Amino acid sequence: MVVNPSKVLDLGELRQTVNALLAEAGWPEPAWYETTVADPGRGQARKAVESGARVVFACGGDGTVRSCVSELAGTEVALAVLPTGTGNLLAANLGLDHDLIGGVEVALAGGMRRIDVGAVDGECFAVMAGMGFDAQMLAATKETTKARIGWPAYVFGAMRHLRDRPMRVSIRIDDQPPLRRRARTVLIANVGRLKGGLRLLRDAEPDDGAFDVAVLTPRTLGHWATLAWAVARRRRRVPRMEVFRARRIQVTSNRAQPRQLDGDVIAPGRVLRAEMRPEALWLCVPARPRRRTSRTPRNSVADGGEPG
Repeated sequence: MVVNPSKVLDLGELRQTVNALLAEAGWPEPAWYETTVADPGRGQARKAVESGARVVFACGGDGTVRSCVSELAGTEVALAVLPTGTGNLLAANLGLDHDLIGGVEVALAGGMRRIDVGAVDGECFAVMAGMGFDAQMLAATKETTKARIGWPAYVFGAMRHLRDRPMRVSIRIDDQPPLRRRARTVLIANVGRLKGGLRLLRDAEPDDGAFDVAVLTPRTLGHWATLAWAVARRRRRVPRMEVFRARRIQVTSNRAQPRQLDGDVIAPGRVLRAEMRPEALWLCVPARPRRRTSRTPRNSVADGGEPG
């Protein structure tokens, strides 16, 4: 059990509840590892793997889950998510239970699914990486506001940067010639849902072997409003958005930009380079889904998309 103590109201009660549930199912008592500011979960997950764990429970927010993903990717150790933060993007995208007891019961039921992960500079992500506006929004959202009102706090962070100037980017998809755009954000997605349950990328699947890459090019408040309305209405036609498919992608900006992985803001940089690691992670899920045929990466401009 890798747990972020700052996300749990009563750690002692959590430990008692989880231990009782596992004991009732005939599982051994788990080892407990608490995250720290210096190590939000990766070192703890490594210790669990080295000690012979078969399942690692990640109890915390998106940062705790992503840290465990980075360590468990490429191993045969399964990840069970017990979400307690405000984003919980992986849980939301894969239909995982947001109730702690329900999350434990999912692991006990034994359903598992292999999912893809993306790799950026030695770190992994299971939801999406981004450069530009999305990372600015995350950086501008206060932890106290998130704790008080939940995911709507990100709306206030977004409003602070709607009028920021676009970035000039070069986007290289696999081995193709680079594309040049004036974009507000570039999202490299393994799944399609955003915070608040909005589905930006309708065709993104976590086990299809490729990223869905969204390039957003709004320039005015009117553009933003039109784009947001189309996403909220779940329309396939989304103005000011291009969508591409890739196994490898490099985004290079004319100046250093905020960057994020699964909702964690990382150091700003001019380059965001991601590579797909197909079926690298075992994940505990409620039921075994019907597998989809993997799609060959192809590039397409979404209806209504406009080059920068």
